[in-house]
Amino acid sequence: MELFATYTEPGESVRNTLTSDLRTEEILRDDLKYYFMSPCEKYRARRQKPWKLGVQILKIIMITTQLVLFGLNNQLVVSYKEENLKAFKSLFLKGYSGTDEDDYCVSVYSQESVYDSLFYTMDQFARLRELTVGPVSYAEQENGTLVPLTICKEYYKKGYVQPSDEYYDIDSQTETVCLSLDPQHMDSWKKDNASFFNLDFYRLIDMEISFQLKGINLQTVRSRELPDCYTFSGTITFDNKCHSGKVKIYLDIDAQSNACKNWRISGTAQKNTHYLLVFDGFVIAVCLMSAVLCTRSIVLAVKLLQRFSNFILENYNRSVCDDDKKEFLNGWYVLVIISDILAIVGSILKMEIQSKSLTSYDVCSIFLGTSTLMVWVGVIRYLGYFQKYNVLILTMRMAFPKVLRFCCCAGMIYLGYTFCGWIVLGPYHEKFEGLSRVAECLFSLVNGDDMFTTFAQFEEKSMLVWVFSRVYLYSFISLFIYMVLSLFIALITDAYETIKNYQKNGFPMTDLQKFLREQKDFPHAEEEQHVVSQTASLSSLCCCRSAPKDDMDILIS
Repeated sequence: MELFATYTEPGESVRNTLTSDLRTEEILRDDLKYYFMSPCEKYRARRQKPWKLGVQILKIIMITTQLVLFGLNNQLVVSYKEENLKAFKSLFLKGYSGTDEDDYCVSVYSQESVYDSLFYTMDQFARLRELTVGPVSYAEQENGTLVPLTICKEYYKKGYVQPSDEYYDIDSQTETVCLSLDPQHMDSWKKDNASFFNLDFYRLIDMEISFQLKGINLQTVRSRELPDCYTFSGTITFDNKCHSGKVKIYLDIDAQSNACKNWRISGTAQKNTHYLLVFDGFVIAVCLMSAVLCTRSIVLAVKLLQRFSNFILENYNRSVCDDDKKEFLNGWYVLVIISDILAIVGSILKMEIQSKSLTSYDVCSIFLGTSTLMVWVGVIRYLGYFQKYNVLILTMRMAFPKVLRFCCCAGMIYLGYTFCGWIVLGPYHEKFEGLSRVAECLFSLVNGDDMFTTFAQFEEKSMLVWVFSRVYLYSFISLFIYMVLSLFIALITDAYETIKNYQKNGFPMTDLQKFLREQKDFPHAEEEQHVVSQTASLSSLCCCRSAPKDDMDILIS
């Protein structure tokens, strides 16, 4: 059934009605064609300046500049924390070589080494002001006294072990005993607390040394920014949970930045901070303008969709298909609005950090980074107006549903291999010790990374496990590289070939495209050809198109 009917020899009233209907139809068709035009075509057609395009270009420049400035500042913060952590390890841990052993800092194997490491840490902390070369000192409490050094040891309440007789008597309940020492009066700490440091290693579970230090990050002065004050909450742990004859020593530092209470600085640092706050405020204003313009476009698109739906329903007694409806709900506008919201929130957090009222660098980085990602991805929308660049967008759009279904099926096999590798190979290979590490290792193997090392690191302690590891790895690599990955690429290639064929021979027609092509006297043939190509490409997956059977079979598959 053709979309439009032809009438012959109408009466006067019928002629007037047809004239009015044709006029309404032409206005609607012009509005629809104008909606699907590019910003340049809209300017040539109605001399409307591309405000949204200009705002998006300005926003890309400003948000990227803001991200770079924040990233440079964040690098200073990260480097300051990392270098302080390494300095504290070198100061407080005896025998630290500058490199951690696996996931811990230092390990000791004798009672004498445990005592030496413990006493070394306490002596070094007492002499901190004489040793450190950085602006670091002891933290003070509200009453002006120094925050004490706290030592806590956790051990079983009762225990007796005799390995030679294969006998033990252990009370599973534990207790913790703590000792607080003033950093300024630690001369006689060992003599006054001799009983506390008499350790029963067969009962000892772990021992923790807690302390607080204050520091100032002066390197930001060179970047013309106000320095931050930091509170370092350190914990040194002597871990004896395994009771394996190896005591692992950890040092963990939690650094919290805050505004310095008393400070004075000369130069341009404070002025530069004010300039950055003004710039961030301008970024927020531009993002608000962009969000308002995109919201307005979405509202106008919904109204235009209602007009088109009512016209089709009244004149042809049929509803518009779902995919034609989706053409009016532009996903790019939604992406831009989300990026604007993230950029506004991130800019507010950055302003709070800049004014030293907030210290959430990680949260601010997530908001600013995600918004910048979405802004740059949104540029693809304008490249999509060119047919040669539009291939990527159309291929991704056509392949995404099939790729998603395929990944769900392949994911079940992947999870099975993950759980199997963790439970069987975990005790024999460091890459299979945890579920997340197994998943990362298998993903690396799929991409052909580090294959020989994974095979070679398996120890031949158990011949049964060694044989199983070979069967496991060979089957996984063969299945995912030669079959799953090849099929994954084939899905995308098939979608690409289909799009190329449509661009060469024409896209299947939808009701919306038929309606747009009905106008005979559109002023610019080039514009009409572009609009038809654009709307065809945008709705290339419509369910109610009158496509040839072969093309429909390709799409359904």
